[in-house]
Amino acid sequence: MDQWLSPTFWQDIISQTVAWIITTLPSLLIILILAFILLKVTNIFLHRMKPLMLKHMESGTDLDTNEIEKRLDTLLGILRSIIKIIVWLMIGMLFLRKIGIDIAPIIAGAGIIGLAVGFGAQELVRDFISGFFMLLENQIREGDVAIVNGTGGLVEHVGLRTIVLRDLSGVVHVFQNGKVNTLSNMTKKWSGMVFDIGVAYKEDTDQVVKVIRQVAEELGADPDFENKILEPIEIFGVDQFGDSAVIIKAGFKTKPIEQWGVGREFRRRLKKAFDEQGIEIPFPHRTVYWGEEIKPLQLKTEASSGKE
Repeated sequence: MDQWLSPTFWQDIISQTVAWIITTLPSLLIILILAFILLKVTNIFLHRMKPLMLKHMESGTDLDTNEIEKRLDTLLGILRSIIKIIVWLMIGMLFLRKIGIDIAPIIAGAGIIGLAVGFGAQELVRDFISGFFMLLENQIREGDVAIVNGTGGLVEHVGLRTIVLRDLSGVVHVFQNGKVNTLSNMTKKWSGMVFDIGVAYKEDTDQVVKVIRQVAEELGADPDFENKILEPIEIFGVDQFGDSAVIIKAGFKTKPIEQWGVGREFRRRLKKAFDEQGIEIPFPHRTVYWGEEIKPLQLKTEASSGKE
């Protein structure tokens, strides 16, 4: 108690604090400033490198520019995250050394703890390994439309641990990479839109095919759609005989993610063309035939039944 009341004790505390502020605090602030500058320079460097990398990759492959850009965005995002982790780990170790803590035992202990955690965190390790191979094999990129484990949506993030999808309703779905059993990429390199066009049995299928082709050619010549359609429509022919319609199958090859817009506009134009040509698009119905031996039903009103 006497030590706390001693003026000499408080003078020592104040002198040590002032000495720490003069000698150690500036170096800590400099380290923090250098860390932020390094991260800022890294972001600028990656941002400036992206057009150069895009140009180099375009010259060495026949992939579409959007496809290459998607892959670059995904890879640069992963690289940016790794650099941030490394920088902050280095800053943390420098901080500990500056405040007088020996980091050698901490590093040794971290290695032992990491080994123990590795056995207990097998799912985490599996997620990272699966994510690494997804990126290496270019299976999925940010901006793709994909179906993961039966759930479809726009890919908002691809990391070493998770894939994040947002569906049409705005719901965000997060999947661990190690638990992805099925992955269907609907927008890699190009996309397709397939149509099952039903017409009445009385219609001439050759005439129907001619109208379909004419509508497709008009759509392909439209300035708003000519750059979205990669190849002319492919008409596969009569695909099946349905309960109430003859099904003609056809399909477009479009740029990635453009297939739905092209499909909606094509259906709109085709409906108008069918109406103009008098081609019937049937709906399920049932016709009942009475045999010749059976007399038509005779309906009696209350009045007629009363007379009898």
